[in-house]
Amino acid sequence: MMVVFIGLMVSLLLVILFINVNFLEKYHLAKKEDEFVQFYDELNQVKEEIWTNQDTMTVMAKEAEKSNVAYLVIDIENERLISNVSDRDRLMSQLSGYMLDQIQKKGKIIHATEKYQIFQSRDTRNGMEYIEMWGKLDDDTSFIFRSPLESIQESATISNQFFIFIGSILIVISSLLVWYFSNRITRPINILTILSAQMANLDFEARYTGEEEDEIGELGANFNRMSNRLEQTILELKKANNDLQQDIVRKEKEEEMRNEFLGNVSHELKTPIALIQGYAEGLKEGIHDDKEHQEAYLDVIIDEANKMNRTVRNLLTLNELEFGKESTVFSRVNLTQLIQSILQSMEILIEQKDVTVVFKHEEDTFVCTDELKIEQVVRNYINNALNHLDKEKVIEIKIQKQEDKIHVSVFNTGAPIPEEDIDHIWDMFYKVDKARTRAYGGNGIGLSIVKAAMESLNQKYGVTNYDNGVGFWFEVDA
Repeated sequence: MMVVFIGLMVSLLLVILFINVNFLEKYHLAKKEDEFVQFYDELNQVKEEIWTNQDTMTVMAKEAEKSNVAYLVIDIENERLISNVSDRDRLMSQLSGYMLDQIQKKGKIIHATEKYQIFQSRDTRNGMEYIEMWGKLDDDTSFIFRSPLESIQESATISNQFFIFIGSILIVISSLLVWYFSNRITRPINILTILSAQMANLDFEARYTGEEEDEIGELGANFNRMSNRLEQTILELKKANNDLQQDIVRKEKEEEMRNEFLGNVSHELKTPIALIQGYAEGLKEGIHDDKEHQEAYLDVIIDEANKMNRTVRNLLTLNELEFGKESTVFSRVNLTQLIQSILQSMEILIEQKDVTVVFKHEEDTFVCTDELKIEQVVRNYINNALNHLDKEKVIEIKIQKQEDKIHVSVFNTGAPIPEEDIDHIWDMFYKVDKARTRAYGGNGIGLSIVKAAMESLNQKYGVTNYDNGVGFWFEVDA
């Protein structure tokens, strides 16, 4: 912008200077011609008075002096002469030369009529150039007007010099003004350009901070609004894309779990169904007629049916937890009382296995959690402990407060879990000791239910091996 505006100004000044140099002098000459003609007309109007009226003579002298014109009027017939200069002989000599046609060839005719001629000539005596007008007035008196060209040329030169001086100052001032205003215009545009580049790179933190109230300020405000809308739209798109990806992953996981579920169910139910079918066919065919064997067959059928029932119920519970179909309901739960009630409900099973249960707690402990899910976790931990007891047959349950968490552990004496199996015990249908699991009717789902329940509550859980047994634990918020 500075180059364009300063270039235009310099070009304009150069054009004006060129016009002045080449045409200003001609313009002054033309104006001088007009002054000569005007002075001629005024003399014609007062041609009688100039000889007799002193005031008229004074006025004409002042007019001539104002235009820097020397004049001489001569009435040869009446032998009268009037002039505004003291050196009348030179003007007389010049007029005589014109009248005798002695000067015309040495000068240049600028304008001519029947009454007068305007010449541009050089005076050989002083070497100066003049513009001169000679001829006759309406009363046939002769006249000559003379004005030096040197004053015109000097005036044109001074005018050009002054123009160059003033033009240079104007260029400097204009350059500063152009720089100031162009900077005010281009600075916010440059800022907007940088902002647009940042927006192209999806950086929407930058904002236009200008306070202009013109079109650029409005453009900046629109940039900010557009940035906000784009940021909001992209965030919504990212969220939608993330939700879509999660849906896809969830559907894939659900499909994978469904297939795995069906495979595991068919595998787990295959053995009890085969046993039930085999013993039922044996009863039908009457392999054993005595009542004792028949009752033994029926006991096996009932036992296998109960295992199938437990397996199906556990699978349904696990399915609800893993697929999020079971909602989480938080309430204020007395954890101490909850564990005591679970132990009371399992009292017969505990007595049958001759187990010593130690419940260590100091006072009633209240937590905010889902009571049903915590009950499932504790019950599965205790069932798992009862089924893996060994040695002293001791189960120890502890409630401990650790900062802002409540830590619950269920320890049972027995053999530690092999290190290579610890990461897999939470997997559905995984069994560390398959023979032992079959003996007590386990199906490898209990710890999977624990995992699903604790993850739905966003709480930690785990297992710790000890020299004399295994301890399972979980945490809830205090």
